[in-house]
Amino acid sequence: MADRALVERSAGELLEAFARGETTPVELLEACLERIEQINPAINALTALDAEPARAEAVEATRRWQSGTPKGPLDGLPIGVKDLQDTKGLLTTHGSPRARGNIPDKDLPMVARLREAGAIVLAKTNVPELGAGGNSKNPVWGATGNPFDPNLIAGGSSGGSAAALATDLLPLCTGSDTGGSLRLPAALCGIVGYRPSVDVIAHPTRPLGWSGISVLGPMARTMDDLLLMLSVCQSYSPDDPLSAPADPDRFVQLPQIDLQDLRVGVSEDFGGAPVASDTRETFRARVDVLRPQVKECRPVDLDLGDMDRTFDILRAESFVSAFGEAIRQSPDDFGPHIAANVALGLSMSLADRAWAHLEQTRILRKFNALMRDVDIILLPTSPVSPFPWTQSHAMEIDGHTMDIYYRWLALTYRGSLAGGPAITLPSGLDHHGMPFGLQMLGALGQDERLLASAKAIETLFARSPATARPRPDLTKLRASTVDLRSIVTHPPVMGNATQPDLLSMKTAV
Repeated sequence: MADRALVERSAGELLEAFARGETTPVELLEACLERIEQINPAINALTALDAEPARAEAVEATRRWQSGTPKGPLDGLPIGVKDLQDTKGLLTTHGSPRARGNIPDKDLPMVARLREAGAIVLAKTNVPELGAGGNSKNPVWGATGNPFDPNLIAGGSSGGSAAALATDLLPLCTGSDTGGSLRLPAALCGIVGYRPSVDVIAHPTRPLGWSGISVLGPMARTMDDLLLMLSVCQSYSPDDPLSAPADPDRFVQLPQIDLQDLRVGVSEDFGGAPVASDTRETFRARVDVLRPQVKECRPVDLDLGDMDRTFDILRAESFVSAFGEAIRQSPDDFGPHIAANVALGLSMSLADRAWAHLEQTRILRKFNALMRDVDIILLPTSPVSPFPWTQSHAMEIDGHTMDIYYRWLALTYRGSLAGGPAITLPSGLDHHGMPFGLQMLGALGQDERLLASAKAIETLFARSPATARPRPDLTKLRASTVDLRSIVTHPPVMGNATQPDLLSMKTAV
């Protein structure tokens, strides 16, 4: 550990170093700020930065560690919070011109839990406008570039979080997921993204409280770090009827998984979704690495029903509930993706909604039947390698034209419909030299088993450079001249925050 930069150490290693007095939260925060100053201009992962309050918190955390009384399991760790999630006193824009000066007066409950555990909220992470789409760009902050090539997408909607983790700007970041927003950017940036079952992390501010299509979740560089963060984030709230009380040690002691006992189902395309041929080849190579190590590895049929239409209706329903009235009153305040989703929802009937909820139930039950014979199901996460961020979305895949901007995310959003856990692990590079993410699905409510399986597979993949977590070339990033803010048309009203690379750190704080 001694020959690695402080910011490159895992969250668990950093906490152990705090406990031993080898470093302090103050030293870590300053190292993060230095890395942010060096790297963030190249990838535009972080938006609003609140360095001075973070410095004060780091001083207090250092005193607690030195006295042997840490506040909680994350005491002194700087984190990034997705810019869709409210942070008390820190600019939260949702990437939307409507909220470019919004400073919330309280935290999202998940963020409050992280603060209570001692985490220091240092920065917000970039998103697509209002979280719509798999490309993290918006008219307030600009685009987030991929850490392996800033000309390409980092994914979305948690793209800023994924890029920040991949470049060690911060040890932990938050995310959320409707159709793949935790998993896709994790795959494209080479980190871990986990969509939990709907009961795991309370989301009491979700507008449609009885719909589990959207969930909150952690993002990290390793499974151990993700589990550390998840142990804090898991929660119950009576205002979220889908959350459930759980043992606080639920994710501390996972079941022991021996790969030789693991039954693995495999699908290249989730029931026929378009997937590029080179992505299929990379996926098959990863399965070939795993196959000799497990008890069973066989194809499964994931043609579970009309998954695309079901997701279209459920997604449109959520957008109408969140933005329908606002877009009617001020249509010029919204970008084309938001308008398209709301228009789609307004074109649907009560009969359409009833059908979608019936079909989602049928999809769940078919998925449950499959999961009786396997422990996990493996798939690619993204159907294509990252493309230029100037392109809104993948227009065509394997000869198939996408009929709506999010259709290229079918490999992830189809999994959302079953309501169970899904995770993406980094697994080397694809044919284009970009990170490749292996997606794993588990049965509803069986999060511990999926996480334990993922941890075992992570250990296997770490043995070979071909399948281990890839790392970006920071020297190339520092020399990057890509203008990721060229699309800004409504710059933020900064309030008490600063954007981390518009000014020198001394001036900015």
